[in-house]
Amino acid sequence: MSICPKNKMSKARRDKRRANWKMTAPCLAKCSTCGALVMPHRVCKNCGSYNKRTIVAQEAE
Repeated sequence: MSICPKNKMSKARRDKRRANWKMTAPCLAKCSTCGALVMPHRVCKNCGSYNKRTIVAQEAE
């Protein structure tokens, strides 16, 4: 036996359920050291600092 719905679901009811499937922009915060945009609670890729402390040493070019 296959699944068979009892009643027809209207397009409006179906689309109301699907309305929350949209993408959201990522939250970005400024790095306290260099001012670059980074995701919160992560080490800055630009300067390697987190919570005003250097965590990852950057290589000089």
